[in-house]
Amino acid sequence: MSKLAPLAGTVIAATGAAHFVTPQAFASINQAAFPQNTAEWIKRNGATEVALGLGLVSRRTRKLAAVGLVAYTAFLGSRVAANRKG
Repeated sequence: MSKLAPLAGTVIAATGAAHFVTPQAFASINQAAFPQNTAEWIKRNGATEVALGLGLVSRRTRKLAAVGLVAYTAFLGSRVAANRKG
């Protein structure tokens, strides 16, 4: 796990940074969870993913980042589910 977490964190942080470089690539994904203010949510989600990813890289912050990642995933899932119901 000690080598996997930093690698996963780097990938998550890079994906978060990509939200700022090519936001259009994340528009349809974000629109499912955030139909209003999608462009703003793309930035928020990108920043969240950068922070959580970097948190996984450092051993000191790894546990907190892992908890944050679980909470973030649950939040996104709940948003998608809520918007499917209408």
